[in-house]
Amino acid sequence: MEESKLGKIEVTPTAIASLASQVVLECYGVVGMAVKDLASGLVQILQPSSHRRGVDVRIDGNDIVIDLYVVIEYGTRIAIVARNIQSVVKYTVERALGVPVASVNVHVQDLRVSTG
Repeated sequence: MEESKLGKIEVTPTAIASLASQVVLECYGVVGMAVKDLASGLVQILQPSSHRRGVDVRIDGNDIVIDLYVVIEYGTRIAIVARNIQSVVKYTVERALGVPVASVNVHVQDLRVSTG
């Protein structure tokens, strides 16, 4: 991602996914991360150890595109929660990496009543 006289600094998509998933889980209205494959038609909230599976990061040249698969709390305003997720993830990743994020796409997979 960045090169200098000292060498190259590269941040993997997995590292970016870890950062993004941690930020999403701290957002108001988010119950959890979900698997991105809905072939079975059932939404599974991921365990804390596998939250990165709910994040897809693509790096095309200098563009970072982040897709987030989330479960939102029933009764919250979905659009507001999703926009907040986009804003917070974009800001946090850009601040951590010093590289602009091209887009943050939020895919709401399900609505659930929060248990905590």
